[in-house]
Amino acid sequence: MNPFTAPITLSGRHAVLEPLSAAHHDGLVEATRDGELWKLWYTAVPSPEEMRAEIERRLALQQSGSMLPWTVRSLPSGKIAGMTTYMNIDAKNRRVEIGSTWYAKSVQRTALNTECKLMLLTHAFESLACIAVEFRTGFFNHASRRAIERLGAKQDGILRSHQLYANGTLRDTVVFSIIAAEWPAVRQHLQFKLAQGPSSRVPVSPERSE
Repeated sequence: MNPFTAPITLSGRHAVLEPLSAAHHDGLVEATRDGELWKLWYTAVPSPEEMRAEIERRLALQQSGSMLPWTVRSLPSGKIAGMTTYMNIDAKNRRVEIGSTWYAKSVQRTALNTECKLMLLTHAFESLACIAVEFRTGFFNHASRRAIERLGAKQDGILRSHQLYANGTLRDTVVFSIIAAEWPAVRQHLQFKLAQGPSSRVPVSPERSE
């Protein structure tokens, strides 16, 4: 199996990333109701009614080789807190995008996001030998843009009129990346943030969906 799409569990102190499955449906529905994130026009978060189709979509993309999806479980509560993925996987060139991410409102601005990003980046750079990891978000999703910058990613540019939102308006997509040479410093930066406590943690807002 392609290691870029092989299911794997990533575990930390604050969160566990579990390979997405249909069995997570009810927990994900409960999580998405926490904050009603699907009502934010500049994101693409599944509503409770859309959750089953979204799970099936992500698993189909995994089968086709372009996505590795996870369910995020918060510790120590054990409750499902959201979803995240490697998407737009380019195994030949050892590149992935971390995206299609959303978290329940109650776990936003906690250590969970910082640790999830640290686990995802560690797996990408140290297990998959990625040369770059990309992040994308909408121009008007300012909270997400700030959060990505706080990870240590650098802005590559803006793709103007890149996509259509559900309401029909055009989205400018802001592209960020971390390259392999930057990873040791970014890893130390994120580990330091986790050790410092709540005031230094990376806030989070839903990122874009494919």
